[in-house]
Amino acid sequence: MPRGKNSKHRARERRQQAQVEPQNLGLQRATSTSTESIQRGNIDEKVVIMVYYLLYKYNMKELISKAEMLREVIQMYRNHYLEILQRAAEHMEMIFGLDLKEVDPYRHIYILVNKMEVSCDARLLNRIEIPKTGLLMAVLGVIFMHGNCVSEERVWQTLNVMGLFSGRKHFIFGEPKKLITKDLVQQKYLVYRQVANSDPPCYEFLWGSRAHAETTKMKVLEFTAKIHNMVPTAFPSLYEEALRDEEERAQARALAKARVAALAKARSSAIAKSSSRSKRV
Repeated sequence: MPRGKNSKHRARERRQQAQVEPQNLGLQRATSTSTESIQRGNIDEKVVIMVYYLLYKYNMKELISKAEMLREVIQMYRNHYLEILQRAAEHMEMIFGLDLKEVDPYRHIYILVNKMEVSCDARLLNRIEIPKTGLLMAVLGVIFMHGNCVSEERVWQTLNVMGLFSGRKHFIFGEPKKLITKDLVQQKYLVYRQVANSDPPCYEFLWGSRAHAETTKMKVLEFTAKIHNMVPTAFPSLYEEALRDEEERAQARALAKARVAALAKARSSAIAKSSSRSKRV
């Protein structure tokens, strides 16, 4: 082939190659993006499975081991183990009010602990299979943040954000309206009452006696702040109120302890006097 024609031929090949390469690069990028999207979807699915697995372990009152989680849930996604576990733990805390605690750092053994008091946790375990502490803490938080008494409308605004709607059955919590206006009211965690002189009738929520006994304003504030990705001190007035509540509770415990000690001392003194009189007789 003559030199001129050969040069033109090579130039034409280079132009064709230049046109093909961007197309190939775009195809490679699209394929890479598609693969990453599929993998991300699979990881999201593993998070959901992990949540159900942790709930099962909680209801069975069994310890949770890393080895079992890798075998039963994580499987081929071992490189994403920490991400999956962390995201599932966040769901357990925010939705169900359960904290994932590592009790054996050498063998990586975990337990789930209810955010309410231990005594409350024991009773809840006997009453319901799926813990509803997270939902309760969310409602208690709304009440606390609105002056310790809040309208039903405001409560539902918060629950709607959590995917809970009045009259719409939830796959975990059942019918939310029945849960918060009847079940938790009957268990004395919430007070649900009609607003005075309201026409048509309007209702409001307050903390129930068991909520006052089994949790504190500080714990509820910490839970609420974490939901908003903030710290309790970001709510100055509420934080001060929670601190006063902690001090009042501490004083009440000290007073009760002193009263018990005084009664025990009086009883011991009475027994000693009675014994002394018996001996003299």
